Amino acid sequence: MRLILANPRGFCAGVRMAIDVVDQVLSLHPGRTIYVFHEIVHNLHVVRRFIDRGVVFIENLDEVPLGEIVVFSAHGVSPAVRAHARARNLTTIDATCPLVTKVHSEAIRYAGRGYQILLVGHRNHQEVVGTSGEAPDAIQVVESPDDIPHLRIDDPDRLIYLTQTTLSTDDAAIIINALRKAFPNIKEPPSSDICYATTNRQQAVRTIAPECDLVLVVGSRISSNSVRLTEIAANAGAPARLVDDAADLREEWFPTGDETVLITAGASAPEDLVAGICRTLLDRFGGTLEQRDIVEEDVEFALPLALRRMLRDQRRPETPIRVAPPEITADQYGRAVLSVSAPPKGTRPEEDHGPYPTPGA
Repeated sequence: MRLILANPRGFCAGVRMAIDVVDQVLSLHPGRTIYVFHEIVHNLHVVRRFIDRGVVFIENLDEVPLGEIVVFSAHGVSPAVRAHARARNLTTIDATCPLVTKVHSEAIRYAGRGYQILLVGHRNHQEVVGTSGEAPDAIQVVESPDDIPHLRIDDPDRLIYLTQTTLSTDDAAIIINALRKAFPNIKEPPSSDICYATTNRQQAVRTIAPECDLVLVVGSRISSNSVRLTEIAANAGAPARLVDDAADLREEWFPTGDETVLITAGASAPEDLVAGICRTLLDRFGGTLEQRDIVEEDVEFALPLALRRMLRDQRRPETPIRVAPPEITADQYGRAVLSVSAPPKGTRPEEDHGPYPTPGA
């Protein structure tokens, strides 16, 4: 069997930051219960590992005792949630991805200028709920072109669209094109709202999938960006399976045992799950392992302000979050890497997205 690892894959900087935030809060407050509002990221393994360490995930801030510590998840929250936390005198640490914060800031800015905002995304996704809460009277959610005839538009010349950060670029383009057709003067955000990691992982699948017999996407079914990767693989002509871990692999997916299999992972999937799938397949079928580099990612996020204050109070070092491609070893993955291809020049994410905002308090 020929296994191809897509690079980039797995954790983005925003997810890594959110996970590291909870890790560091646990380290700073041993023995104290740490609460997290919503799942810190959309991955069952990540959530279970934190539950095993005593973290309590809640969906209502009233479940947090007065004055305790609560971490806001990577997906962001509305101003109403922040106000509720202040009313309960909670110590809040905001692990919202800076790219989600960017969309919140755009919503606030354009609503303040009198624009109506059409938010392209999934209505019940936590990110969309949080963004909508920044300007509920100005924002309408658009899930598909079918929603457009039902929109309430006051002035078609005072419209802007924003997008959920984890959308498929293909799906978003369909809706955005329909919006432009319906409202020719609609404005677009200053830069793409779909995050660099989502775009890069989708591009890797779009590029490599056509030469493969099967695509395995490591990620949870509750992960929007992981589900989108399976759809993109199918659109590229390769059957795709979404798997949480090696236990989800099925013999019937590999009828000959010498297939070419692309392995990628959603932005919230831990790399050890990818390694476990590689080991399982190589132990079962033998073969080779290679990594295909499509985009070079080199992104750094600062820690949230409230966590930086905690670290200073305890005289602990403050280390920004940086994500680099994982080191592949035979012990972890079942084989040494056969080959690594370099990404084309000019594909660093910051070239398209510019500087990222620093997480808030």
